[in-house]
Amino acid sequence: MRFLARILAVAAVAAVPACGGSGKPKVAIVTNCTANFWSIAEAGANKAAAEQNVDLTFRQPPSLDVAQQKPIIDTLVQRGLAGIAISVINPSEQTPDLKRIAGQTSMLTMDNDAPDSGRLAYIGIDNYEAGKAVGRLVKQAMPEGGTLLLFIGATTSANAKARSGGVLDELAGEKDAKGPLYGKFTLYKGEPITDGGDEAVALQNAKDHLGKLAEAKTPNLVAVGLYAYNPKAILSAAGKLGLVGKIKIVGFDEDDLTLEGIEKGEIVGTVVQDPFLYGYRSVEILAALARGDRSKLNQPAIPYRVVTKDGGPEETVNGTPVKNLKAADFAKELKANLASAKK
Repeated sequence: MRFLARILAVAAVAAVPACGGSGKPKVAIVTNCTANFWSIAEAGANKAAAEQNVDLTFRQPPSLDVAQQKPIIDTLVQRGLAGIAISVINPSEQTPDLKRIAGQTSMLTMDNDAPDSGRLAYIGIDNYEAGKAVGRLVKQAMPEGGTLLLFIGATTSANAKARSGGVLDELAGEKDAKGPLYGKFTLYKGEPITDGGDEAVALQNAKDHLGKLAEAKTPNLVAVGLYAYNPKAILSAAGKLGLVGKIKIVGFDEDDLTLEGIEKGEIVGTVVQDPFLYGYRSVEILAALARGDRSKLNQPAIPYRVVTKDGGPEETVNGTPVKNLKAADFAKELKANLASAKK
């Protein structure tokens, strides 16, 4: 009987969620790099943490480097967590290790997925469809076609592959299109230009490649930035090269400088995720799981949105409801969200 009682006691302890000194469940979010995008997500996460009464740790590794992200994740899990949400950098490389993490605590993927990792849910948009929305902006901005430059942090993550693939498939008018010619557009260098998540490299990339094409008097240039810092890097480079207004720029995500560029007519538009909701929903789900509630797991993908200077009516594209937002209105909404979640 004493042995049975001991077994039951151990089981009871194992069933209690990992808690901080306050007795609150401990949850964590680990991003794929450091960026303003993730500061917006942190605001949403902080808001949910206050509402759900959990102890939140939010960590941003310096850059898109698995070797930098892994020890952060390991340290947090070793300290004891009720759950963790991770933006995966390289699914093929990280999946074995993520399976181990999923065996130790409730694990979600956020923004970047690893579907075979044992994660309980993915929090994010359909990046392929969002990429196609970028492609539609490109075609609207330059219906005659031209030379396309694609700038992105990396091409190893699930969201990067889906996003860039969506752009190119939309331009080509077919799935899994092969280039370098995609419809009326020629992809410069035949592949996306990567920067490893380093904003200084992103700026230098934009200056180097736009400068070469401008020097060669290449007509009809359209530059697309597919990570949050890329559009502002392109715009800054264009300013230094005297190309603002002479090339078309299309963005992704909601950096303040991108929105200002849209308002001024310097950037055609941007397709935005919802990092605030990413952070909020991740913490909301982790808090529920910590308390034995799995009802919040099966939620639909978060819709992407399209932001332009003048906006437009809501529409349904390939089964996805899409809001076409006015840049000035969206900037106000973003500031309100951030203000609602101050630490």
